[in-house]
Amino acid sequence: MLDTVGIGGSRIRSFVERVEQLDQEIQDLMEGKKDVFAEAKGEGFDVKILKEIIKLRKQDKDERDEHETLLDLYLRAMDEAPAETAKAA
Repeated sequence: MLDTVGIGGSRIRSFVERVEQLDQEIQDLMEGKKDVFAEAKGEGFDVKILKEIIKLRKQDKDERDEHETLLDLYLRAMDEAPAETAKAA
């Protein structure tokens, strides 16, 4: 049998219960987020586009501009490259 002398069981319980409470709050928030997206979809909005807007708004302007510039550059480079035929292996 292990000796629990010196181990603050009530303090451990406090930490565990606080984390469990936070996990529940996160789950509740995720459900709320899901409900908002369902509402937007029900009104005809494209949820994928809304998620992209949210992602872009998290970036600062310089980061967003760089992303858009590279995306445009890569797409143009791909469009201008000659099409390669698939080689039989």
